[in-house]
Order: sequence, then structure tokens, then C-alpha cells
Amino acid sequence: MPGQAEQTQHNEAQLERQAWGTEDRMAESAGPGAARLRGLKSGVLTALVALAGAFLFTTLVLLVTDVSPLAAFQLILFDAFSTPIKRADMIMLAAPLLLCAAGLTLTFSVGLYNLGIEGQIVLGAVFAMIPLRLLPDLSPLLLWFLAFGAGALGGALWALIAALLKLYGQVSEIFAGLGLNFLATGIALYLVFGPWKRPGVASMSGTEPLPEALWLPTLEGLRLAPAAPIIALLALLLVWIVLDHSRWGLSVRATGLNPAAATRLGVPAGRRLMEALCGCGALAGIVGALQVLAVFHSLVPNISSGLGLLALLIVLLVQWRPAWVLPVVLIFAIFSRGSFSLPLRLSIDSSISGVLQGALVLFALLARGLLRR
Repeated sequence: MPGQAEQTQHNEAQLERQAWGTEDRMAESAGPGAARLRGLKSGVLTALVALAGAFLFTTLVLLVTDVSPLAAFQLILFDAFSTPIKRADMIMLAAPLLLCAAGLTLTFSVGLYNLGIEGQIVLGAVFAMIPLRLLPDLSPLLLWFLAFGAGALGGALWALIAALLKLYGQVSEIFAGLGLNFLATGIALYLVFGPWKRPGVASMSGTEPLPEALWLPTLEGLRLAPAAPIIALLALLLVWIVLDHSRWGLSVRATGLNPAAATRLGVPAGRRLMEALCGCGALAGIVGALQVLAVFHSLVPNISSGLGLLALLIVLLVQWRPAWVLPVVLIFAIFSRGSFSLPLRLSIDSSISGVLQGALVLFALLARGLLRR
């Protein structure tokens, strides 16, 4: 009916205004060109302050520990490109990071801090192992599809628990996520040392390795499984489309900014919260499946490898904008892979790259706060 259509358009327009930030509305009042220029200037200033502050802070840390900052930065920034093997390892680190960051843009957009992503990765790995162990006679291709599907299901179900606790138990998703992380790790440890332990002995190295036929194919002489970056890029593209170019994404962003106002405009805020969390959990579960099929080839206690926490820093840095996720993920992967050579070349721990990454996020947040003021 015409009246109903007009009301729907009116509600969508209000949602669009609700989903815009205050600065965007101010800039838009001066015209689209001014909005783009303001956003570009803000982004450039934030990036410059963040880079300068992060490198200065890390330089001071290195000088205090009597390490040459120039030599350390040279390794951190360029060592990942020095050989084909290191380039392949950098891509294999970037792929799961990209999946986690893509998922977290969903939960940050809906206004949730999904600290439970580490547990969702672990449960995804556990669920992925189920068809691999129970149905070993199936074709590898079918088992890969089953493993990825089971991993996505496991991560989504684990995220659903956090969503239900948030909606019906009034439990913060932060505390629920942290508790579920510990529980997921406990489940993995029980399986590794209990029912799925290696024949004759339980080992921290994990369960019995999968048959090589079930490993994801890799490029010759490298540890790069092409399926990993392809899946990650497709996932990021999907998240970008649904968040920035769909009514569902519009309602998610409106819910994140003001759930009460979004509800008054007809948005099912509770359902959007649950859908965003489960979507993030599904992508985290796929990461767990990738860790099993392409990296460890078994279930190990530390299957998540801190990927979820590193992705949290990335999404904070890009302000959960999907368009910026890929370049920042690549930068963090370069830093992390380049730091692997620090213990051998400079006799310092590789965790210095974590200092640089953390400082980058800290100074970016500081710069944004100062610009707003």
C-alpha cells in the first residue's frame, strides 16, 4: 500500500540518520565534498599521529633494553618479504586474522565487544575435528566441506551462548566471552588429554595428526594453502556488502548506536545482536577449522594462537570499517612475521612486535579523541 511504503521509506531514512555519526552529519550539512574532505583529513592525521607515536614509543623501549631500533625495525618491516617461504607464512597468518577481523566488524557495529572470539575459534576447531575423526573414509573434498561447516556451527553456537546470556541474563558480553574462553580451552584440553589423546600417551603437542590426504593442499615447497586467503577474502567481501550495502547492515549499525531508538523505528534490536554475534562466531569457527586443516593438522591446546585478540586490536584501529580491514591486517601480519627473526638475529624476544602493534592502536585512539575535541 502507498501509505505503508512511504512509512517504510521514512523509517529507513531515520535509520540512516541514526547510523551516521555526529561528525558525519556535521560534515554532510556542508555538502558531500566537505564530508569526504573532512573524513580524509581526519584519517590522515590519525594515521600520522598513530605511526609517529607507536614508533617513538617502541624506539624508547628498544633503547632502554640496549637494542638498535634501526636494526629491529628493519627486520620487523622487511623480513617478511625476504624469502618465498616467509612471504607464504605471512599470508597464512593474515588469512585467519582477516576472518576474525571481518567477524568482529559485525559485533562492533552492533555495539558489542566480542572478547569471546578466542573460545569461538577453539570450539570451531573442536567441531571441525568431529567429522574428520568419525568419517575418515569419506573423500577429502567432502570432509573439508564438512569440517568447515562443523567449525562454523561450533563457533556460532558458542557465540549464541554469549548472546543469550546478554539478552536474557543481563550478563555483559565481555564477561560472558571471557568465561566462555576459559570453558572452551578446558574442553580442548580434556579432549587432547582424554578421549582424543595420542595412542599410549597424552601430549601437549595435540591429538594424533590427521592423515596427509586430509591436509588442505599447499603450494609446492611452501606452507601456503591457497584456500585460506581465498576463504578469508570472500568472507570480508560478504561482510562489507551486508554491513554497508544492505538494509540488514543499516539496522545493525543503528542498533549499535542506539538500540532503543532503533527498536522504536521497528528494528528487532535483540535479534540483530544475536545475528551479529553468531555471524562473528561462525567466521571464528572457520578459523578454527583452518587451524586444524592447514596449520597444525591436529587439535592442539593453543589452537587459537591469540588470533582473536590480535584481530580485536585491528578492528579497534580501523573503527570496524570493513574497507580498511585488509590493509591493516596485512600490516599486522608483516609485523608479526618479521619479528620471528628477532631472537636469532638480534637476541631479543619477538614480542616486541606486540609492543609496536599495541602502541599503534593506543596512539590511534588517542589521536581520534584529540581530533574530536
